[in-house]
Amino acid sequence: MHALDVLGDPVRRRLLELLADGERSAGDLGEIVQLEFGISQPAVSQHLRVLRESGFATARPEGTRRLYAIDPAQLEAADSWFDPFRRMWQPKLDALATELARGRRARRPAAHPPDRREPAGDDSDSSSNDDDEEN
Repeated sequence: MHALDVLGDPVRRRLLELLADGERSAGDLGEIVQLEFGISQPAVSQHLRVLRESGFATARPEGTRRLYAIDPAQLEAADSWFDPFRRMWQPKLDALATELARGRRARRPAAHPPDRREPAGDDSDSSSNDDDEEN
């Protein structure tokens, strides 16, 4: 099965999103996905099996539980499939990043006005103190 066929299913994409935060038990994954998609526990198990067999996830037993984690190799392979297409959107993403940086720079002075300290050698505060001492 091609990587994009695996990722084309919304349930499997959601399972991978959940696994992106770290290792999770099959039961935990099943509870979330069953509520969100209204599917049965056996259906969730089938999706997890597809992720395992296609190399997107690994599973390890821990007592009576099975813990799932992402296997990044297949995600990297899927990512590399997009390489020929990146030239179409990468310049636009780079331009967007440039504009966002410009916007941040333009707002920076308004958010943080420049420090307006008195120049060195200005004794205006000390002269007023001198007057107080004389009185």
